[in-house]
Amino acid sequence: MIDEQIRRVFAGAGAEGQLHALPVHARTTAGAGPGAREVAVGADEPVVIASIFKVLLVLEFARQVVAGQLDPRERVRVTAADRLGGWGTAGCLDDVELSLRDLAHFAMSVSDNSAADLLLARVGLDTVRLLAAELGLERTRIVGGPRDLLESMLAEVGARDEREFAVRYPALPDDRKRRLAVLDPRHTTASTPREITRLLGLIWSDTAGPPQACAFVRDLMGRQVFRHRLVSGFPDDVTVAAKTGTLPGLHMEAGVARYPDGACYAIAVFARTHDLTASRATVDAAIGRAAGIAADFLRAGEGDGDGR
Repeated sequence: MIDEQIRRVFAGAGAEGQLHALPVHARTTAGAGPGAREVAVGADEPVVIASIFKVLLVLEFARQVVAGQLDPRERVRVTAADRLGGWGTAGCLDDVELSLRDLAHFAMSVSDNSAADLLLARVGLDTVRLLAAELGLERTRIVGGPRDLLESMLAEVGARDEREFAVRYPALPDDRKRRLAVLDPRHTTASTPREITRLLGLIWSDTAGPPQACAFVRDLMGRQVFRHRLVSGFPDDVTVAAKTGTLPGLHMEAGVARYPDGACYAIAVFARTHDLTASRATVDAAIGRAAGIAADFLRAGEGDGDGR
């Protein structure tokens, strides 16, 4: 069975995995209808989505731009108080100024957390939540932006700032680390693999908002610089537009793989490891391999009427 094959891939990397994959039909429908062929491994179990939430955030930004509610060229200054460390403006040494549109670009292409926070403040957290409900993502919950999650971690560890957290966190027992709210889908930004592929299907079919907004999100997902997860599982002639997410012990990516014949497949993969390291090359490779296996299965069976 395909699900057992995928579980073995994750087990070989020392992880447990969840996955959902299905064909998406660009600009015609959000995905396949009832009884459609899919690959589902724990697809309806809740998962922490971490930075994958930025897809929904940038979609809402793009919708507001198309509606004339926001000027994408509006300038924003990123100061020391905004920086969280990491990629993009989040790791800059000096204040920088850029447009709202470039905040969206950095949030998606390099998963810039400071850019995401500033963009979220501009478009509104409640509005992003309303968008999730409008799109039928009934099990998707957004509790806040990256800074909100960081402040939650600081409070749980009893640290006053990031520097103190860097000292206290490594000294915690592993079982205490695993109980952090940001690692529990019941208490943090979360969804299910199936709802994430639904979101991707809606974006790829231009039904998540105006076509210009959906195209903007697709373009930015195609600019992501990280190529170590989903991309690793596909041949060079397959293009992958995706968004990663990472937290200690949690490794994930969701995206759409487009084949030379034009066929597209939405795939959401989530892996949880026993150890809490943030970087695991073997797990990243397993995410790509599982995605590739799922896509191969879907391609091999298209048109045979088999639903699984």
